[in-house]
Amino acid sequence: MKKSTSLIAALLFAGATVASTAAMAADISHAPEALTLLDGTSDFGSSFSAGNNKNTFLDEFTFSFNGTSDFDGLVSSMSSNAHNGLDITSVALYGMNGLVSSFQQLETGKTDRWTLTKTGLAAGAYSVKVGGSAVSGKAGSFAGNLNVSAVPEPTTYGMMLGGLGLLGFMARRRKNAAA
Repeated sequence: MKKSTSLIAALLFAGATVASTAAMAADISHAPEALTLLDGTSDFGSSFSAGNNKNTFLDEFTFSFNGTSDFDGLVSSMSSNAHNGLDITSVALYGMNGLVSSFQQLETGKTDRWTLTKTGLAAGAYSVKVGGSAVSGKAGSFAGNLNVSAVPEPTTYGMMLGGLGLLGFMARRRKNAAA
């Protein structure tokens, strides 16, 4: 009796394990995509076909730049209602040494919107990772935009101030010569 009870319990446990594995969400992530910054900006995004209810994704978009720069990013997804499309659960900026900063969620539900402004990023390679899941069997997509603008070096400010000083000196000299 004791052996049959143990055997039944083991079979139930094995069946539950198989059932829970089958119920786990599938990974529908796309391969990492390299972005090209044109005039310091780039658009990116992903689309997911119908039939992916509760499946998860973590899509990565890589880019690099030279010189210290400021970063602005926006990621959004819209659907007809909060029970269709995608649920974006995380958006973050990564550098060569790991997480730089997480985007701030501005809106969730029918529209998911995330944004980040980061100043003074060092030159190098970076990536934006967007994670979430499909909340219905319908198709869904998200889109993003990033802007990277160069921050002038301190020597640039010094040259500008020197030029303004020289212009002031010349204007004063002309004024004195005219008097």
